[in-house]
Amino acid sequence: MSADDKLPEVLGRKILDRDEARRQFGPGRGFRLVFTNGCFDILHRGHVEILIQARALGDRLVVGLNSDESVHRLKGSGRPLQPQLDRAACLAALESVDAVVIFEEETPTELIASLRPDIWVKGGDYTPEALVELKALEAVGGQLVILPLLEGRSTTELLDRAARAAEGTS
Repeated sequence: MSADDKLPEVLGRKILDRDEARRQFGPGRGFRLVFTNGCFDILHRGHVEILIQARALGDRLVVGLNSDESVHRLKGSGRPLQPQLDRAACLAALESVDAVVIFEEETPTELIASLRPDIWVKGGDYTPEALVELKALEAVGGQLVILPLLEGRSTTELLDRAARAAEGTS
């Protein structure tokens, strides 16, 4: 680990591997666990508001973060814009987030099966039919909650605006 990869201790305590996340937040925990996941390549207000709303649905919020490799497979060339540890640190710094777990797969199916969340939150750009992880969630007795997106706040819109600004056509 390079000096650039060293995080303040408070952030490092919230970025967990899968085994530690299961120990701290898995079955038999005695509290209502909310889980959400995503790439969080450019953290923005839409993300922050979804995370605040998600945390309000339970006692703890764990965020599954797609690894660099899985973001690249999902989003294509040039993504992610930020490395996974930087994205994890930004999420871990949020008061609403209790833990961040980086996962290598394209979907958090295995993480859902391991953590057994009471609630899985997704943004309004998803439908239950499009979520292959839903079977794993139902198998552990969890509930899907789809929260509305904040209009005009998305990573795609930010990237489009940045590209227009770079071209001088904002």
